[in-house]
Amino acid sequence: MEVVLAEHAGFCFGVKRAVEQVYEQAATGKPIYTYGPIIHNEEVVKDLERRGVEVIDTKEQLRKIKEGTVVIRSHGVSKRVCEMIEAQGLECVDATCPFVKRIHNIVQTQSEAGKKIVIIGNAGHPEVEGIMGWSKEPATVVESLEEAQNFTCKEGEELCIVSQTTFNYNKFQDMVEIFMRKGYNVSVVNTICNATEVRQAEARKIAAQVDVMIVIGGNHSSNTRKLYDICMQECANTYFIQTLADLHLDLPKSVRLVGITAGASTPNNIIEEVQNYVRINF
Repeated sequence: MEVVLAEHAGFCFGVKRAVEQVYEQAATGKPIYTYGPIIHNEEVVKDLERRGVEVIDTKEQLRKIKEGTVVIRSHGVSKRVCEMIEAQGLECVDATCPFVKRIHNIVQTQSEAGKKIVIIGNAGHPEVEGIMGWSKEPATVVESLEEAQNFTCKEGEELCIVSQTTFNYNKFQDMVEIFMRKGYNVSVVNTICNATEVRQAEARKIAAQVDVMIVIGGNHSSNTRKLYDICMQECANTYFIQTLADLHLDLPKSVRLVGITAGASTPNNIIEEVQNYVRINF
């Protein structure tokens, strides 16, 4: 059996940078907090907890912290959270992915210029919640083609459309086309991370060629879920796992080619463990 591992699998630039920053802070011995899990991978978060890093999830929890360092997660946070950290005199390490930070700047600038912000992404996702928090007026999140069709705006209103960095590229294009057909006054900024586009295209290509596809990533990882959906379209035998312990394969002898890809928050050691297991046991 041959195993094909995607070249662009595992930590992306933004995730690698964020994780390294938290480990550096953990080594100082000071009280360290992350606002939300630093990345969407439970194994990484558990390891950081063992090193004394505490996760806080709400503004109420943040208000109770009197000293220490708060690391802003790779997904970013709202402007209000940043202001609270500063007001409380806490040290802040901003590990927001630079590509997400770019969206914050676009949203702040365009909303202050009077434009209505439309975010194409998954409502409730921490990255999207953070982006919304940089808009002067309430932003609108559009997640599906149906929501794009049903969207309406005031006459003469200018729109600025941005995207969650890990959104499905093809779906984003389809949704933008709907807005254009409606004749709205729209400026579109494609803020999908290039690494996401490459990862999704590569996963689709591999899944179309293999007998079995394995997608590795955290249960709460949006970009991994999208990889799984893309692979399922091309390969019916697609498995979504978080670690090797989740892999329960009973492969027939007819299977000759297995593909493996992983989300942007998946550590290399987990990918290698799965890859080696498949190679040795099948």
